[in-house]
Amino acid sequence: MKREERVRRIFEDLWRRYGDSFRDDPGTALAKVTTETEDPFKVLISTILSQRTRDEMTELASARLFAKYDTPEAIAMARVRDLQELIRPVGFYRQKAPKIKEVSRILVEQYEGRVPDTFDELVALPQVGPKTANCVLVYGFGKPAIPVDVHVAVISRRLGLAPPDATEPEVEEHLTKVVPERLWLQLNELFVRFGKDVCRTSHPRCDACSFTDFCRYYRQTRTGRRVS
Repeated sequence: MKREERVRRIFEDLWRRYGDSFRDDPGTALAKVTTETEDPFKVLISTILSQRTRDEMTELASARLFAKYDTPEAIAMARVRDLQELIRPVGFYRQKAPKIKEVSRILVEQYEGRVPDTFDELVALPQVGPKTANCVLVYGFGKPAIPVDVHVAVISRRLGLAPPDATEPEVEEHLTKVVPERLWLQLNELFVRFGKDVCRTSHPRCDACSFTDFCRYYRQTRTGRRVS
């Protein structure tokens, strides 16, 4: 099956599963993020905090942090020790606290307290890689991009949208070639939901999946056959 056909089937199925939770019409809308974009600064800081951390711990730490410091100016002026205490639930909180303070200082000094809305400017910030930059573009500004986290990477490899040994940056490169740009805003949200619900990193629920006929993982682990 060609990749384009796989993309069509995947998005049709994921819209059937999760489309009702999107505010816009799935037939014409880009995604809920176009109408429900969040504060770009909070998206940026939360995504930095999420690195190597479970989602629930990121949400807890972000809520604690933003309840006290919710602007670049506030975090830039805060003591590192106070920031560490607030974000303690996340992994590597001691290292992340000075980083989010540094990022906030740069935003204040170089961007008048605003978050830049271009990929190149974002990845120039400390602790900001491609995934974080793309998250800010999608969820902060509603701009088409493909944030590749563990769910997106695993699903893309299993379903043949990227090679099985592709790194996350390579997965992004393959996805931008095979997925139409009109679907980029939807991709991360839908794949993450599917990854948490069905195509889990460990112990995937293959019995609840519609893609077993072309899934590498299913063919190799359940039947012993390879799929191209």
